[in-house]
Amino acid sequence: MSSNNKYAIGVDYGTQSGRAVLVDLSNGAELADHVTPYRHHVIDEELPESRVKLEPDWALQHPEDYMEVLEQSIPAVIRETGIAPEDIIGIGIDFTACTMLPVDEAGRPLCLLPEYRDNPHSWVKLWKHHAAQEEANRINELAEKRGEAWLGRYGGKISSEWMMAKAWQILNEAPDIYERADQFVEAADWVIGQLTGRIVRNSCTAGYKAIWHKRDGYPAADFFKELDPRLADLTVTKLRGDVVPLGSKAGELTEEKAARIGLMPGTAVATGIIDAHAAVLGVGVVTKGKLVMAMGTSLCHLLLSDEEKEVEGICGVVEDGIIPGYYGYEAGQSAVGDIFEWYVNEAVPAYVHREAESEGEHVHGYLTRRAAELKPGESGLLALDWWNGNRSVLVDTALTGTILGMTLQTKPWEVYRSLLEATAFGTRKIVEAFQSGGVEVTELYACGGLPQKNALLMQIYADVTNREIKIAASRQTPALGAAMFGAVAAGADKGGYDGIVAAAERMAHVRKETFKPIPENVEMYNKLYAEYIQLHDYYGRGGNDVMKRLRNFKELSLHE
Repeated sequence: MSSNNKYAIGVDYGTQSGRAVLVDLSNGAELADHVTPYRHHVIDEELPESRVKLEPDWALQHPEDYMEVLEQSIPAVIRETGIAPEDIIGIGIDFTACTMLPVDEAGRPLCLLPEYRDNPHSWVKLWKHHAAQEEANRINELAEKRGEAWLGRYGGKISSEWMMAKAWQILNEAPDIYERADQFVEAADWVIGQLTGRIVRNSCTAGYKAIWHKRDGYPAADFFKELDPRLADLTVTKLRGDVVPLGSKAGELTEEKAARIGLMPGTAVATGIIDAHAAVLGVGVVTKGKLVMAMGTSLCHLLLSDEEKEVEGICGVVEDGIIPGYYGYEAGQSAVGDIFEWYVNEAVPAYVHREAESEGEHVHGYLTRRAAELKPGESGLLALDWWNGNRSVLVDTALTGTILGMTLQTKPWEVYRSLLEATAFGTRKIVEAFQSGGVEVTELYACGGLPQKNALLMQIYADVTNREIKIAASRQTPALGAAMFGAVAAGADKGGYDGIVAAAERMAHVRKETFKPIPENVEMYNKLYAEYIQLHDYYGRGGNDVMKRLRNFKELSLHE
């Protein structure tokens, strides 16, 4: 039965799973959520079925997993709440980025076509696919040589994670896939195209991950021609199509898709947005100077400003990239939760697993509790947080992690704490880069799974940065932000909102409790951070390229 209350659904596509959240538009209350793990997970060793082996640094996904999220999680939240489909007025989607795929003229992923499924380049390239580093290096070298104005908007380097590098890798290694592809599209835009029957490009991923500018468009054709003559028409062929602003309606739900996911045909579907950027809205940040840390497997740092500045190593600054009327800055760390997960899965001794189980704790909880018993500096350890390369400020995926100070007496929880601290040091470096670049940082906010689950981690971040940290009240901030965009796509006349700021002011909240720096901890962390910076610059700025030499040895041995 229909009611006066109106609702929206936000779908958050992460690295390992997708989640649908059903939200009350009057107050942002999250009435139900449902997670669908990706059946094929992250494909980083071999292709499904064919078992074709992948090279190092590959990370792919299966597009059918994305549709399963819609078809399982959306009906689940409707069933749980009993809300009438006609009262759900909008859908918004956030996604990892750049997560891209080649499609044919009908919008079908090439990996689903029998003749291409055994070629890795026909599959979805996940955001953390880093095998296009050589292409990224060459793009950066040419852009710097030519004095391309756009390079400064991206901190002086673009990443192997981005659209241009990945597209060029396809051309270099699988020219038949490149030629067969009608378009290269972001996974967010592809999913929305499946819902509406029409693919449009969202301005958020185009701006941050495909070097698109609101006024200038893509880089000039002569740049791509000099890079590789085969790329001369890339932006008008493979990347063609409307770039639609955030808050726009991408289209309406088709009858066929409505029947499959349990909603009404004609339901408004918002343009896509990057997951971390949607989280800014979920926290309720709509003014400048407030740095939002979206913390999960990786960490994105999002900041609003009314000025466009060049900041070392940022991922990008995009006009209207997060909130209309502001420049949205992005920086990030390419592994945070992933590092902690790696340690638990690959390096923690068996006795720790046994002790955690005997005490009824998860291993992460056990290690966190034991690590919390230590004072800053007590472990005698210092780590660099580069297990998945460095996204900011060095922008170098070939860098790797390290831990210094281990002895025969080092305990697992001491190592664990050093990894927590390393990620905090990485964030402090990013904050200082913003400040040095003339972009004001006045407050810190945190959202995502880690701040909700690990109080020790957040206290360390407060102590390392010497700043108070506010925590989002929502446990699902990206999905909440996506739902807000769904409400804006529907519009006020349907019970939604006519602008994203109005939606955020009504629907987003932060917790009353905050994390405040502890003076004696700050003092010790200042000393440790000084050592971190020396290591950061020694290994990251050319003082010693041993990390890259070791990677080269590994690659050579794999090809012998």
